[in-house]
Amino acid sequence: MASDWLSTSDSGNALHNANNTSKQTIDSIGRSLQHFEWPDYVVFAWMLVSCIMIGIYFGYRSHQKHRNGVRSSGNESEAQDYLVGGRKMQIFPVAVSLVASWVSGVPMLGTATEIYLYGTQFCYIVISMMLAGTLMHYLFLPVFHELQITSTFEYLQLRFDSRMRLFGSILFTLACLLWMPIVIYVPALAFNQVTGFSVHITSAVVCIICMFYTSIGGLKAVVWTDVVQSGVTLMALLAVLIKGTYDVGGLEEVLNRNIAGDRLEAPSFDPNPTLRHSFWIMLFGAPVWVCEGIACSQDMVQRFLSLPTLKDARKALKGFVFGWISVNVIFFMIGMLVYATYYRCDPLTTKLARAKDQLLPLFVMETFADYPGMTGVFVAGIFSAALSSLSSALNALSAITLEDFFKPYRKKPLTENQIRYIMQGSVLVFGVLSVLLSLLVEHLGTVMQLAMTLSSASAAPLLGMFVMGILMPWVNGTGAIYGGTIGLLTMFYMCYNAQYSIATGSRTFDMKPVSVENCPYEFSYNSTLDDINGEKELELIGKSIYHISYMYFTLFGMSVTCLAGTVVSLLSKMVSRQRPATIDPKLLAPCIRKSQSNGIGLTIQNVTTDIK
Repeated sequence: MASDWLSTSDSGNALHNANNTSKQTIDSIGRSLQHFEWPDYVVFAWMLVSCIMIGIYFGYRSHQKHRNGVRSSGNESEAQDYLVGGRKMQIFPVAVSLVASWVSGVPMLGTATEIYLYGTQFCYIVISMMLAGTLMHYLFLPVFHELQITSTFEYLQLRFDSRMRLFGSILFTLACLLWMPIVIYVPALAFNQVTGFSVHITSAVVCIICMFYTSIGGLKAVVWTDVVQSGVTLMALLAVLIKGTYDVGGLEEVLNRNIAGDRLEAPSFDPNPTLRHSFWIMLFGAPVWVCEGIACSQDMVQRFLSLPTLKDARKALKGFVFGWISVNVIFFMIGMLVYATYYRCDPLTTKLARAKDQLLPLFVMETFADYPGMTGVFVAGIFSAALSSLSSALNALSAITLEDFFKPYRKKPLTENQIRYIMQGSVLVFGVLSVLLSLLVEHLGTVMQLAMTLSSASAAPLLGMFVMGILMPWVNGTGAIYGGTIGLLTMFYMCYNAQYSIATGSRTFDMKPVSVENCPYEFSYNSTLDDINGEKELELIGKSIYHISYMYFTLFGMSVTCLAGTVVSLLSKMVSRQRPATIDPKLLAPCIRKSQSNGIGLTIQNVTTDIK
């Protein structure tokens, strides 16, 4: 038994020989689980080929359409068709595509890891999604849809000036370059677990396929591949959930084991901001992070703008929120199922799983060991989720490259060929950069926390800039750009220190207890068990600001940005003594428009005039 093995205190030679024997045992078990057979490869290849064919189909249709002269405004028609589907998309595929953009391989693997290591506090993020959806429904979506813009950052130019448009575009591009490598790395990690193939080679192949169909088919190809990929992902998740629950002994047994292992938890009302998750973090911190991902992300807003009316966009938003919550409930249940399966034999301690985020692939391999093709379905599901998120980001970056980095600085209109080369070339460039940056991901901690922390570095000041524009009419262009810069520098300092402290081991977190008392195989004793059971957070005294929960990062960065923007705006108006410029009501949230029209909205502009 493994428990007997751990308690052995034999002489050095005997222990050395035993360790060698047990290591071979673990290695042989690992190799036996890497049973990706021809049915698995067939399923996996079918998913990849279907994505490529959809891209070719929509690329061909678009080419034929413009070749036959079906144009509304010259070269702009092709760009609009490529980037926002001609603003004639349907609600259902757009809603599915919105969910698919968020359901990458990161939450698929990361949620299972999160629940296995830290418990179910993270599950209460569904509250955050509902709050963020409400904010998007009433504040952001009406403004964006009424303006009928293609690039989200056109808004910043309309509200402030051209400097802000460029700054916002750079921030979003930076956010994507920090996030896309993680999206690429996750499916490669799963594929490595089931086949032994190199993570880095797989990452490159994933990105090449995604670049191909995204560059050829545009938004329509992205949306419809998302629909196909979502079907594959959902089928894989349900198969894993149903079969795994049956093997454990039913839903009741899953719940009982999670209760006994202290995984299933009520909301924690501890106000300590350095906890990973608590009720207050999900109420105040997480909704801001989610709202940034919906309201300020070009790939999300681009889909809302592809619908013909605001009413349709709001229906798609409701479908997105409902779909996201439904899929994440499945993630939560799978996370508890993984713990229920390994609650007496932790594969991280025994080194059967080489990385924390390989727990779910390992579980799937064991669950479907006797069912050829099912492991292929699951891995295809992870790749589908990753490809949908990656293609969305690449399509959004092509829109920004064209609309924000080229068009504003061209004296002559771009030709049809130039537009095509810019959009497709940007997909290629950003895809290659993502593959290169993915080489660093494996050294930076679990993928869930890593994705949320790094996305906050540039996303938090970006959200602050949009909040200043839509909700704070007293902020001017000077205040906005200084606020954004201060917020960006602050967040880079925080995120760098937070991830560096995790990578070096100087910052650790409380993890739930694990057990190896009933392992069916022998393994060598190592320090992993002590690390998992013994990792403790630092005491509250002596902690720095970057020790706060990673879900507070976006809220903190947004607050710093808005505060700095307000102060600089006030000072600049006092120095210049210029009368405040009139703001087009369309650029403000509906609630702010009403307050101003009713004479209720006393702004800092008025206060400044009174002081003078």
